[in-house]
Amino acid sequence: MAKKAFAAAALTILAIFAAPAAANAAGYVPPANDTVTGTATAGGTVAVDFIAGSYANGETVNISVDGSGTATLSTVKANVASLTKSATATGGLAVKVTLPTDATGSYTMTATGATSGQIGTSTITVVAADAGTSAGLASTGYNAPMLLIWSAAGAVLLGIALVLVLGYVRRQRANA
Repeated sequence: MAKKAFAAAALTILAIFAAPAAANAAGYVPPANDTVTGTATAGGTVAVDFIAGSYANGETVNISVDGSGTATLSTVKANVASLTKSATATGGLAVKVTLPTDATGSYTMTATGATSGQIGTSTITVVAADAGTSAGLASTGYNAPMLLIWSAAGAVLLGIALVLVLGYVRRQRANA
């Protein structure tokens, strides 16, 4: 029985440590290496930058953007826009993505190094045009401080308790 338990524990530990190694075996650019700057709004342009060392120095990088509508990379427009660009001498990459005027949801930009095979992905989430403004829904509640609400609830409970105690005392005096 102990041998079976030991074997099961060993297989479990092996599975726990083997799965992350298999996932990292492919040449992926860490998510911390890319930044999206600018506000992703419909019709807006954002810059996606991969830091130095993300790709081989000066290698050709194939870039594609996939999402709803038609994104623009440089001057290419398509449902899945694609572009080939060279990485910098230090292995960095900068791409400007122009979103369609009817952009909604998320767009995924994938940049794959032609020689290194490094794959970098970046998600661009479109912000609604009225996000951050107070012109949205009207406030329909009463904005009272919580201390005031709890104090009022406590006063009501004390009043109910007082009525019950006075009724109990009155019945006791009537029966005496």
